[in-house]
Amino acid sequence: MFVLPVTQTRAHSVVSANGVITLLRTLLITIASMLVLPSPLLFATEKPLTLTDAQQVALTRSRQLFSQDQAIAASRDMAVAAGQLPDPVLSAGIDNLPVSGTSQWNLTSDFMTMRRIGLMQEITGADKRRLRSERVDRAADKLLAEKAGIAARLERDTAIAWLDRYYAEEMSRLVTEQTAQARLEIQATQGAYRAGRASQSDIIAAQSALTMEEDRASDITRRLRNAHTMLLRWVGNAAAQAPLAGIPGIDSLRFDTNALDTLLLQHPQMLALGEQIAIAETEAKLAQANKNADWSIGVTLQQRGPAYSNMISVGISIPFQWDQPHRQDREISSRLAIAGQARAERDDALQTFIAQIRSVLNEWESNRERIIRFNHELIPLAKERTQAVMSSYRGGKASLIELLAARRNEIETQLQSLQLQADTARLWAQLNFLFPLSKEELSTHTIINRDQP
Repeated sequence: MFVLPVTQTRAHSVVSANGVITLLRTLLITIASMLVLPSPLLFATEKPLTLTDAQQVALTRSRQLFSQDQAIAASRDMAVAAGQLPDPVLSAGIDNLPVSGTSQWNLTSDFMTMRRIGLMQEITGADKRRLRSERVDRAADKLLAEKAGIAARLERDTAIAWLDRYYAEEMSRLVTEQTAQARLEIQATQGAYRAGRASQSDIIAAQSALTMEEDRASDITRRLRNAHTMLLRWVGNAAAQAPLAGIPGIDSLRFDTNALDTLLLQHPQMLALGEQIAIAETEAKLAQANKNADWSIGVTLQQRGPAYSNMISVGISIPFQWDQPHRQDREISSRLAIAGQARAERDDALQTFIAQIRSVLNEWESNRERIIRFNHELIPLAKERTQAVMSSYRGGKASLIELLAARRNEIETQLQSLQLQADTARLWAQLNFLFPLSKEELSTHTIINRDQP
């Protein structure tokens, strides 16, 4: 806490009021802290919201995951249906019904008139049915990989919102304290001016410092409200109102960065592209299997008049693939080209993804070094400079304006450090939550509270 220093020889009346000033300073800080929204003091009795808890709430509330579950279930059911034989076809009719003469519209008088009922079944090869089922099943696997990607994004975005609010609150506390201190500095300067120990420029400098702190406080309050709104979007109103727990360690990741290239092959985005390759390859195999035409077999019972015998007919239908080089072979070639396209797109996406993640990783590691520099060098140096100017001011060798400038420099350094930590935490969230829950947990994930706002 910075208190404008005065010596007994320069401001005896101010020194005598030190107790009052200290009490006023504490009161102003407390009131200013309560004006910052949303204030953790309003929810001090609630259980603090940890980052992990926030992510679990976000996963539980997610309608995206529920939607993906429905799509996966639909694809699994469709895969079973795709592996079955086509439905048999029932047919019925009347053949050779007379429309003129003495037997007109008579169903039994003419020997050629027959009432017919038949059943026809298309016989699809087992390989074709297996491939059709596999194609839809692969689509379900792709949806499952995409669900993992959605879960990872939910964890990442929730973590970013949580961290943004955490650091906005830290900045708000710092700026609130300094705003209260700036008001006390004005009072002390005005008292010194009335006693003839300060100039008009000193008052203007103190007022300018207060205005700058108030402006900074408005900006921090805006950021805090925005961060609260984003966290509310992911965890709902009840959880968003709770105070935040301590920040997790952002100096380590939950995967080995030395095996990044291999690890990213298992990223949900890459797995989804891999399933797209499998779908294309299955389509190519199915096109090859279609060179073997499906047969249809039918049985028909034909009933004639009582004076004539009934009849039964049996038939087989086989498509005549008379132009395979321009039809079936072309389809196979097309499907193989699509599979090649899918592989090329996956390889290119993987290289791009690796480059992007490595860039984020490099920035995160660089920021960690800068944070150490701020904590061990820049902030201590700024504090030492303030103490040095304060000593000079007490000795009458430095002006109030110089002291306020040194103090502003210290505050700026602290805010820069917090901003750097916030940026680094965002990078950490992007890296640490590249991957979601384990496949086992994700595949059995149950969405509850679906109507929760």
